[in-house]
Amino acid sequence: MLKELKIAALMTVVTLVLTGLVYPLAVTGLSQVLFPQKANGSLVTVDGRVVGSELIGQSFREARYFQGRPSAAGPDGYDASASSGSNLGPTSQKLKDRVAADHERLRAENPDAAGPVPDELVTASGSGLDPHLSPQALLWQIPRLAAARGVAAADLRALVEARIAGRTFGFLGEPRVNVLLLNLELDRRRE
Repeated sequence: MLKELKIAALMTVVTLVLTGLVYPLAVTGLSQVLFPQKANGSLVTVDGRVVGSELIGQSFREARYFQGRPSAAGPDGYDASASSGSNLGPTSQKLKDRVAADHERLRAENPDAAGPVPDELVTASGSGLDPHLSPQALLWQIPRLAAARGVAAADLRALVEARIAGRTFGFLGEPRVNVLLLNLELDRRRE
């Protein structure tokens, strides 16, 4: 029996070292060598200063910026350490009130926008941190940005259309635009 215990203990230590140390270090090292920008969080820098990540949504409330999806991650939203949905169901009055308030706010902020408020502008994603919007949700916001920035709507439309990422592998997901990168491009063009 002592022999079996020694073998079991040795296998436990070997497995722990292989799966808990060797494998994670090897994968981390390879990722740092092969694609360091992605391995370090896909951080976005402007003038040497980190302004966000391509993978995490941010709050943009100024009229001159495209707004992303609302966030339920953390008490103030967009908290990467508290990634989650609200867990509020379709019968939740709290959810209905928040969606109605967001809808009302968006209508007031975008009086010249054509059509109904896109659903994704009033509903949070499952993680609460989705950095992307559909092209349609961004195009809906163009009249507000055109007025706030004094830019032709056609120029903003062209900018959105130039930043559309297609479906992954040609068939997964939907066409999308990263809101942070789009807003940074707007700022670069203004300078």
